[in-house]
Amino acid sequence: MTTATMSYGMRARERMPFAWDYVTLGLVASLLLVGLIMVTSASMSIAARDLGNPFYFLERQFVFGFAGLLFAWVVTRVPTEFWDKYSLALLCLGLVLLFLVLIPGIGATVNGARRWLRFGPVNFQVSELAKVLVLTWVCSYCVRKRNELEQTLPGLAKPVGLLAVAAVLLLLEPDFGAATVLFATGFAVLFVAGARLRYVLLLVSAAALAFAVLALTSAYRLKRLTGFLHPWDDPFNGGFQLTQSLIAIGRGSWFGVGLGSSVQKLFYLPEAHTDFVFAVLAEELGLVGVLGVIALFMALVWRAFQISRMAAQAGMRFQSYVALAFGVWLGLQASVNIGVNMGVLPTKGLTLPLLSYGRSSLLVSLAWLGVALRIYHEVKCSSRSAVMRMPGGVR
Repeated sequence: MTTATMSYGMRARERMPFAWDYVTLGLVASLLLVGLIMVTSASMSIAARDLGNPFYFLERQFVFGFAGLLFAWVVTRVPTEFWDKYSLALLCLGLVLLFLVLIPGIGATVNGARRWLRFGPVNFQVSELAKVLVLTWVCSYCVRKRNELEQTLPGLAKPVGLLAVAAVLLLLEPDFGAATVLFATGFAVLFVAGARLRYVLLLVSAAALAFAVLALTSAYRLKRLTGFLHPWDDPFNGGFQLTQSLIAIGRGSWFGVGLGSSVQKLFYLPEAHTDFVFAVLAEELGLVGVLGVIALFMALVWRAFQISRMAAQAGMRFQSYVALAFGVWLGLQASVNIGVNMGVLPTKGLTLPLLSYGRSSLLVSLAWLGVALRIYHEVKCSSRSAVMRMPGGVR
């Protein structure tokens, strides 16, 4: 196929009506709506006390949610070939952002962590964007170096080394949770792309050993990682967040205490509207509400995997890996946040995607959603073009 023919085919696809994935849109809209309700409920008391406006966080969540949807719409207009073509430049941008945030005077420090760049009155958490940019390059690498990745250990070691560099920069912030999610998502994409199982297991073991050494060589980090095992030993200091979260979840029982009736959000549970919004949801809506939210996340992850499979069947490997990365990241981060709230994982500063109050997380999550919708559109357009080229097809 000549370049001119490919260019004509791309222009023809662009003239087709945009193929919206209404299943994905419905699931995301449901999660955003639940998020708005729970952020409002969880933050009203603290916002009224500290800011004099009980709807302070609702207003900002709504504004940034709208901005995120606008970004998502803009991204749906960008062909995915753009992300593949400029993946190296995007990778460099992501690493530069992770480096800049560590420089005193440039990176903003909040609660002892240097994870933000300040733009006027707004702080932006660069790790949210950097994870997407790094994973985009990994997806592109899987296509460009497919044979090398499938057949040799160095072919796998190169992207893993890049993931290690990004993880080290994240650990310096420190952001152990983001580093773990990035590493796990990257390994999942590389494995699905064809990396040999024995090489994957070898490097996963090496990475796990490295993380273990990092934990054991830092008393602070080790305490953070093991404190969740016995939170009631120190319920008023190191175990305070988790014990309050467990009390909230326990009070919820089957059907909850009622929307807006949480007690733990009344200055007991720290970060109730951000990292621990799930605990407030469990207290107010009970097990039924919890299962409903988990079902929404599972359905959205499954839909991302379906889009990935559709792209793979259409011969769009880069797009398939990007959709896969989106689904794995979403499932992992949601699982980690829920696990932290329930005391089965160490406490980490990871938001619950699309639900927690978090401007950077919400903006980036919705923008990445736009990429997934664009992939769905291109897959559908590819299918239509194939039908039109068939003998007897519509021309």
